[in-house]
Amino acid sequence: MSLRKVLSTLAATLAFASAGAWAQAPAPYEALNPAQIPEGGGKIEVIEFFWYGCPHCYAIEPAVNAWLKTLPADVVFRRIPAYPSDQWGEMAKVFYTIEAMGLLDKYHQKIFDAMHKDDKNLANKRIREEWLAKNGIDPAKYNEMEKSFTVATRVARARTMTANYRVDSVPRIFVNGKYFTSGDQAGGQEKLFSVVNDMIARVRKEKS
Repeated sequence: MSLRKVLSTLAATLAFASAGAWAQAPAPYEALNPAQIPEGGGKIEVIEFFWYGCPHCYAIEPAVNAWLKTLPADVVFRRIPAYPSDQWGEMAKVFYTIEAMGLLDKYHQKIFDAMHKDDKNLANKRIREEWLAKNGIDPAKYNEMEKSFTVATRVARARTMTANYRVDSVPRIFVNGKYFTSGDQAGGQEKLFSVVNDMIARVRKEKS
């Protein structure tokens, strides 16, 4: 067989393989089945399921915060601490306790930093209370709030939503209870919020 024919055959084989790989490439987002009822009060609801112990969740925080600065008027954003197991439940309590104390905006990033920069396991009560005291939060007031009906209700709701939204990895982002994506599915963290914007545009079009 001539070299030209060999090269021609090889080119055709590579083209076929490339076409097959393209056809099998995963979509950047997919539909949730069954869809969930959004709680955006008429706005398009974007939910990020996360866990404070997740390094990928920590890594995308700058992108989340940058995207929030461009949040459209018809979109509302919520963070939900994923609660697939009791191991994750302790940090869900931390999130909702700090939120109920009105301190979430100030301490959300600090909690992430403590876990990932300072290697402090805030799921451990002793370590958490030491960290709270050093960061200006009275551990006694924190513990009182953690036991409140408000926190218990929100934690239980997070556990139910984790199951209903079928969250088995984080971070995962949902739009209006219908579509979801993740960093890997979107093709990389740098593309994540471009895909989120595409999902929002699709929901907006469907609503109109």
